[in-house]
Amino acid sequence: MLVLFETSVGYAIFKVLNEKKLQEVDSLWKEFETPEKANKIVKLKHFEKFQDTAEALAAFTALMEGKINKQLKKVLKKIVKEAHEPLAVADAKLGGVIKEKLNLSCIHSPVVNELMRGIRSQMDGLIPGVEPREMAAMCLGLAHSLSRYRLKFSADKVDTMIVQAISLLDDLDKELNNYIMRCREWYGWHFPELGKIISDNLTYCKCLQKVGDRKNYASATLSELLPEDVEAEVKAAAEISMGTEVSEEDICNILHLCTQVIEISEYRTQLYEYLQNRMMAIAPNVTVMVGELVGARLIAHAGSLLNLAKHAASTVQILGAEKALFRALKSRRDTPKYGLIYHASLVGQTSPKHKGKISRMLAAKTVLAIRYDAFGEDSSSAMGVENRAKLEARLRTLEDRGIRKISGTGKALAKAEKYEHKSEVKTYDPSGDSTLPTCSKKRKIEQVDKEDDVVEKKAKKAKIKIKVEEEEEEEKVVEEETSVKKKKKKDKKKHIKEEPLSEEEPCTSTAIPSPEKKKKKKKKKDIED
Repeated sequence: MLVLFETSVGYAIFKVLNEKKLQEVDSLWKEFETPEKANKIVKLKHFEKFQDTAEALAAFTALMEGKINKQLKKVLKKIVKEAHEPLAVADAKLGGVIKEKLNLSCIHSPVVNELMRGIRSQMDGLIPGVEPREMAAMCLGLAHSLSRYRLKFSADKVDTMIVQAISLLDDLDKELNNYIMRCREWYGWHFPELGKIISDNLTYCKCLQKVGDRKNYASATLSELLPEDVEAEVKAAAEISMGTEVSEEDICNILHLCTQVIEISEYRTQLYEYLQNRMMAIAPNVTVMVGELVGARLIAHAGSLLNLAKHAASTVQILGAEKALFRALKSRRDTPKYGLIYHASLVGQTSPKHKGKISRMLAAKTVLAIRYDAFGEDSSSAMGVENRAKLEARLRTLEDRGIRKISGTGKALAKAEKYEHKSEVKTYDPSGDSTLPTCSKKRKIEQVDKEDDVVEKKAKKAKIKIKVEEEEEEEKVVEEETSVKKKKKKDKKKHIKEEPLSEEEPCTSTAIPSPEKKKKKKKKKDIED
């Protein structure tokens, strides 16, 4: 039996001398304790050395992918076919390829694995002519080259370019808005009517660049930039404009600003095309699901495509709305339903009441697309197209259901009410800490509470009765006091009346007027009358 052994220096083919000892798998390692013992089991038949690290890398990458290198194919045809013996191989996939292409019988079993382990342990003694230092250097160089190849570095797969491109695109939009606003305001002093007639910013700047002063509008031809009716309106407005006169130097500065705006606009369109191509190369399924701009902003927000792939669907749904989320959690209000994903076309075309539902479903499907693009080897967008079709069908059913409810058809659907989650502030219930059964306790507590209520009511009634009795007694006492006072007053009055009579009685008793004097007094009164 022959053994194919791959090293970092070259291919080695060994001849097994004693096949009987291979039957004892557990004790096979004892036969490779020393180089002398190992040479009694296997013997080197042929060694094909690599010329450099590049050749070694090409050979090993072919072996990893289950392919046969040209150099290996020559060795196998030359040595193994002539020997007419089975070939022991470490990789079963490679053995299948050799058997298919070269029609050689290959063996792969636990015994072969143990034999390979023994050969690897005594490799310096079994392969003469190769120094240990050279073997170590080749091993290190091949390891570095192989790891670099395993990363499959590709310029098209670098998502850093997407992060920088989308950031630059946002900056360009801000600068363009500032420049255009300044240009309209500056030229508006000279020709204010033009801003109302031409609403498109780029067309506005191109008209300024072509004409300049408003006096030149009468002789200028703007058919390349404007329709005929708009051109006629601009020329008519230029003749009766209320703007002020400006110097040529002012017009030159305004035209220079217009050229800057036009150049930045052209560069922005070029950058957007570049971003589209790069997004289709790196994340084709994400691009199909949410579009180039939203997908690029999600990647930029997460830092990279791999970081974005680690996020859950609920996180991707509200990515970009962190301030609103923490504000809602702090104030105990409803959390936001969408973040950057709100600008996706699927969310934009839904009705307001279904936006939250669609954004949740879109986030779930987008996360699948992100992970497929980040970790999958296939670069097709078939999965994204399929998931988008499902979401569009779901959106149509949601919209149709609303139409049916309005029209009155579909009674079963009309009965279904909309579910709305209302966040409630829940308090901690300490009664759940008890390990004893809660039913009996609750009943006892309820009974005790009822008894306490009854006792409290009786006590209140008793207090009310006592108060009423006390008030009645006080009223009686007050009435008695008033009656006593009245009696005392009457007695006093009687006593006062009796006193003058008693005083007058001694006078009458001592001196009683005579009837003669009375007659004299009557006569005096009659005379006076």
